[in-house]
Amino acid sequence: MFAETLKKVVDGVDGGLAAVVMGLDGIPIETYVKTADRLDVNTVGMEFSFILGQVRKAGDSLQVGGLEELSVKAQRLLLVCRMLSPQYFVAIAMAPEGNFGKARYLVRMAGPVLSAQL
Repeated sequence: MFAETLKKVVDGVDGGLAAVVMGLDGIPIETYVKTADRLDVNTVGMEFSFILGQVRKAGDSLQVGGLEELSVKAQRLLLVCRMLSPQYFVAIAMAPEGNFGKARYLVRMAGPVLSAQL
């Protein structure tokens, strides 16, 4: 179900490595890995699920609205996380030189398709 959409997003981005649909509890729903030797996307997703939960709580307490997207740029990884529902998100991992703008666009376009499958 989710795998086809995740594959389209990752394969459609220069530098795309992997994607995961995951709950804020850290349990993966579906994973697609293009380059298995470089990244354990489930572990990355689990670690960032906690951070997404904390950012969401901070937004609620500050009354700034719900969390929609969070991006992290590290030396060896670029990660785009987008909320699909209050409890689920999709994360796209790519090489640091990956096309960040296109990844954000493709994740935003895939969001409704992925949300409908939850």
